[in-house]
Amino acid sequence: MAFAMDEVSLGAARVAMRRGGAGEPLLFLHGAEGLTEWPGILDRLATRYDVIAPDLPGFGNSPITSNVDDLSDVAYLYLDLIEKLDLKGLRVIGHSLGGWAALEIAIRSCERLRSLALIAPAGIHVKGHPKADIYMIDPDQQARIAYADAQMGEAAAERALATKYQEQAILNRIASARFGWNPRLFNPRLERWLHRVHIPTVIFWGDSDRIIPPVYGEAFARLIPGARLEMIGHAGHYPHVEKIDAVLARLDAFLAQ
Repeated sequence: MAFAMDEVSLGAARVAMRRGGAGEPLLFLHGAEGLTEWPGILDRLATRYDVIAPDLPGFGNSPITSNVDDLSDVAYLYLDLIEKLDLKGLRVIGHSLGGWAALEIAIRSCERLRSLALIAPAGIHVKGHPKADIYMIDPDQQARIAYADAQMGEAAAERALATKYQEQAILNRIASARFGWNPRLFNPRLERWLHRVHIPTVIFWGDSDRIIPPVYGEAFARLIPGARLEMIGHAGHYPHVEKIDAVLARLDAFLAQ
């Protein structure tokens, strides 16, 4: 499925995005790795949805701007984007850092949102269950532990060390650190407002996630009213990559409701 590049100006900010497919609108928010490695699930979703995949500020082709300091700013920026594109009945999918961004959007306004699908989102802290410190380990090591399948992890590690990806990977890590450095990958105030997520929500988590432990999925399911937790067997932090068919089947069932 072909995706076209576009850029939207929102005041002083510019948001680069890829858009492809046709049907009801679906917004995909990427994780800390950006969209350097294109997730194949988007091509399959674009066969039945109008898929919009922006680069978060500082990632890919979206420059960082002085009025974006944290993910609360990102949330308001994307609410402006949703309004400018006049998206209604919007389905939102967010992975990891993007899942956190999706939640920051939803606690502020669900007016234009129809549903929320979170894939191993960051954003909260569960005492006694530390996340992997993605800012203190080498990119190839992070890639290895992100997958349950050792071969997929090794292939991801080789890509992380490839020269052609180095410059973008550095920029992505800097952008990720801007939002998740201190405190590490969570907003201490987010948890208290998750009751405001009043749209159907599904949470996907790999049962072998070594980046953000599966216990976080259980915590999110308790905190978000009516949320359903879907554990994906034999998968790490990228269940939508490792077990694309299993995730798609459950996602399709959820979106069809």
